[in-house]
Amino acid sequence: MLIVGCGNMGSAMLRGWIAGGMNPRQFVVIDPFADNVPDEVTIHRSASEVDETFDTVLLGIKPQMIHELAASISVWLKPDALLLSILAGIEVATLSQHFPTARIFRLMPNLAAAIGKSPLGLWSNRPHENDRYDVEALLTPLGSPIWLTSEEQMNVVTALAGSGPAFVYRFISALADGATQLGLPLATATQLATATVEGAALLAAQSGEPLGDLAARVTSPGGTTAAGLDVLDRDGAFVALMKSTLRAARDRGVELGQTSNGDKA
Repeated sequence: MLIVGCGNMGSAMLRGWIAGGMNPRQFVVIDPFADNVPDEVTIHRSASEVDETFDTVLLGIKPQMIHELAASISVWLKPDALLLSILAGIEVATLSQHFPTARIFRLMPNLAAAIGKSPLGLWSNRPHENDRYDVEALLTPLGSPIWLTSEEQMNVVTALAGSGPAFVYRFISALADGATQLGLPLATATQLATATVEGAALLAAQSGEPLGDLAARVTSPGGTTAAGLDVLDRDGAFVALMKSTLRAARDRGVELGQTSNGDKA
């Protein structure tokens, strides 16, 4: 497999694949700056160093670079190659113009791919079940493939699943900072906040219960949790904040896509 651009996300996926049992010698990376490539993975700093073709290619470059680099990348694709793109905002139609013979799939993972726990938003206009089976088999070591029903949803998925970990880290930090201001040492507050979010997320993932029901199980009428939820839920401010946060991230993805897809920004 060829990985073109191996920044934080590409590296997380690479590490997830290797942790899942794939041989690191199966991978070739092209990136002039990557300094986080696992041992035994072949890395090239210049495109001129690569003189072979590949059945599977992962695009991990900056979205704005696709037009500049597409011609160079196309010579590395075998006919009917599987092309996975994690480029925010770049539509399948645009990628098809550059790589007309490739089987193209848009993908949005997050950094948890490194530990096999990433949601993996997927979109393609290819209806062939064999293609989808191949993609799912390839991606399952990284987390949970989730097929979208329209390409327009990919910008929201990018905001939620791609950018979401940063928002969660800010939330954990805010929990810890609030507890620190109320008297806990920062290290203790951070440890408690991180463990609380980890446990709550695992329970939500494993129980299958609606999130509202889980919250209700923690909440006694007139108790401490109810008092805190009264603040979070007041005037819908917390949901409004999350909506505004996701909208800003989504809209930036749309802007990147409009510029790189050839539309007016």
